[in-house]
Parts: sequence; structure tokens; C-alpha cells
Amino acid sequence: MSITTCTIHVTQRPERAIYLTSELAKTLKLAKTKTVTLRLGTKKTNAPLKILKKSGRHAYFPPSLASAIKIPPSGSSMIMSTTGKDIQFGPLIGIMTGVLASESRPFGTRTGLIREFMSPGEGRSFTFAFSPRHVNWAQETVLGYFPRKDGGWVRRTVPLPDVVYNRLPSRKAEKLASMDSFKQRFLRRGIPLFNWAFFDKSDVYNLLEGTEAFRHVPESRMNPTQAQIKDMLERHKFIYLKPTGGSLGIGIYRLTYNPKRGYYARFRRAGKNVLLRFSKFEGLYNHISRRNGRLNHYVAQQGIRLIEIDNCPIDFRFHLTKNSSNEWVVAGVGAKKAGKGSVTTHVRNGGQLLTPEQALRQAFGSRGDEVLDKAKETVIQLAEAIERKHRHMLGELGFDIGIDQNEGIWMFEANSKPGRSIFKHPALKGQGKATLNHIFDFCQYLSRFRPRREA
Repeated sequence: MSITTCTIHVTQRPERAIYLTSELAKTLKLAKTKTVTLRLGTKKTNAPLKILKKSGRHAYFPPSLASAIKIPPSGSSMIMSTTGKDIQFGPLIGIMTGVLASESRPFGTRTGLIREFMSPGEGRSFTFAFSPRHVNWAQETVLGYFPRKDGGWVRRTVPLPDVVYNRLPSRKAEKLASMDSFKQRFLRRGIPLFNWAFFDKSDVYNLLEGTEAFRHVPESRMNPTQAQIKDMLERHKFIYLKPTGGSLGIGIYRLTYNPKRGYYARFRRAGKNVLLRFSKFEGLYNHISRRNGRLNHYVAQQGIRLIEIDNCPIDFRFHLTKNSSNEWVVAGVGAKKAGKGSVTTHVRNGGQLLTPEQALRQAFGSRGDEVLDKAKETVIQLAEAIERKHRHMLGELGFDIGIDQNEGIWMFEANSKPGRSIFKHPALKGQGKATLNHIFDFCQYLSRFRPRREA
């Protein structure tokens, strides 16, 4: 295999042939080849190969040949030859998301985020974003949005990509049977698609149950009954009630039992933190069930006495990605300090971002670094355990992790499409960039634009 990068030009040459500079042809070991198979994504065609006695790495297409494989009109990408008689351009990476109507902000509030995902591949790939409704299966093409250097966007019809990175933002849409069938069509064509769908909390519990890593999961009850909630409160003294398909801390209750004072419910309503006290359990349960029905879409989870700063609990977000060797790496870690009276550590609910070193140094002194290393080892074990039992390919995971006063490590949630709010902290911006680079490397691995190393 020979691989490098090149600049692509579409020129008005009359002959239907691909022209390479001599330097590029030599790098790809194509100097003696007269005809090559050209490929971009799922499109391919045969064409004569012409060598230009020029320096630099450049490829020139006549319009008819560019149209045959639907290559974007200009730009730089990687170029690869595996047999000495073929040329593949790419990787062609498709980011699947929801697309809106605006030309300047085609992905609405997510436009900046999508551009961030594309940035590591600039000059080394053709990366575009698309909506499921823009796929033409009969022609095996996609109408994709490509970033322009001036900050705008341009739409181009390209072949089905080499790899699909799923960033669909809607849980509701992904639960449709039609969406599952849609994604399966990529797999049937041999196109890898990773981050299949959002996790529900029950998904993660079931994936980890029976594994060695399960010891890091607090006791949990899916769709808890009134009796189960009461029993857990009496044994653990406090628990959390969380929507099984929730995110951003919405709909979460922190329930506390004090034998002398009664029962407490802490939650967020209308943008404010609320604390209610009930003398009897029945009053607490009636309040919760009146607001949420029979709790059929909730999980009751054992409360853990976390390390604290200023009497405010601290938890951690570990952002994991696959890398170019198909291995899990901890690409970013942020600490989150709960706001006063808040049921969660989410920044939108008054939480504060810290670096993990800051938080652990205050909690454990000189042992902070050792505790952090132990937590990193644990989340790698959790990721590997989930991956072994998950039916679909994963390339990115976010874990909400708690550490107790005895250095015990607990996993509260796992997210298959983690948010990136921790990278707003100035000291964590470099880690945010690292996660993006790893995702691009993983796309290269899946698309075979980098020699694979056997696992």
C-alpha cells in the first residue's frame, strides 16, 4: 500500500484521462501503469493514466472523469494505491446529522459543532455532513454539506462515503424502526457506521451486567415500584430517580431519607432548585408519581457519597474515543462541581467546571494523580466491557464517574454521543481538540486509509 496527500484539480482537458505529476505517480508506485481504477467512496471508474513531468503532488481531472466518480471540484485529500493499478481518493467521511433549511446555518445551533468535527480532516479528507433524507440509495449518492474556507457551506452530490459518523441529535427519530433499517443499508454495502444510537440507562446496565466492570455500577432498579424505592431509601439513605432516556440532568430527583426528619425530594423546576420535605414516604411517592405517572421510564439508582469541595459534590466526565489503532483512549477529563442546592453537577443548573487535577488535589492531596490514573484504567475497562456486548460499532463514549471518599470509582451514566461542554474550560480546550483528532484517526482506520494493525 502506498499513501500520501495531494491537491486535486478539475481542468478543461479534452482527453478522458487522469493526470498525475511524476512526483505523485512515483510515490504511489504507478510510473509503469497505463490504466487505473479510480475510486471515491462507493463510486469507481477506469481511466488512462497520464504522467506530467512536474514536481509536487497534484492530480488533474477532466470534467467527465470528475463527474464519473463525483469528486468535489477542488481541494486536497489523501490518495492511496493498494495494487499499483488503482487510485483511491479520500477518505470520504460522512457525518450524519439533522439538516435545517438555512444556507448560512444548515445545522442550526449545531452548525459550529459540526464544523469542529470536520476540522481535523481539512486537507486530508473529504468530510461532509448530511441528513438521512438526502441519501439516494438508487444512485448510491448523498447530497452533502461541505465547509468553505470563508465560513460558509456548499452543497455537493457525492458517492456514499467510506465511513459514517452518526451524530443524529434526536432520540425520538433514532428509535424509529425506519431509522434502524436506514442505517442497516450502509452496513449491507460494507460501509462502517459508528455510534449507532443513543443509550438508554437500561441499555448500559444490561450491557455491563455479568461483567467484571459491573462492580463499578451503583445498585439500580429499572421502572421501580413504590416498594423498591422505599426499600432502597431505607438501605442507602439517598437515591436518584432518573429518566431512562434523559440527558442534561432534566427530570432528575434526589431523594433522601432521614429517620428522624422524614423524606426529602430535591429537583429542578422552572429553572430553579426545589427542596420539599415529607413526613411520610407515601407523601413523597404521591408527589413524584403525580408529576411523572408510574415511573415506567425511570431508573432508581443508589446514591454515592462523593468527594466534595465547599460541601458541594464533585463528579467527572471522562470522554473516550477510539484511535487509529482501534483502541480506547481517555482523550479528555473534566470535573464538575454541583451548584448550591442543585440535584446535579450540570453547568446549566449552576455547576462549575474544574480540571480533574484541581478537584482531586483538594480531595486527596498528593494522591490525587494516582486516583486519577486508577479512574482512567477503570473507564477503559468499562468501555471495553460495553463494546464486547454491544451489537454495533462504537467510536466514542462519555462516562459520568463519581469517586467516593474511600477512592471507590462509580459509573453513573454512559453516553454514546457525549456532549462537549467540559471543553469550554480554558485548560481543557487542548483535550477537546485531541478528541476530534482521535475521531478523525478512527475514521481513517475504518476507511482503510491507514494501514491497519491487527488487534
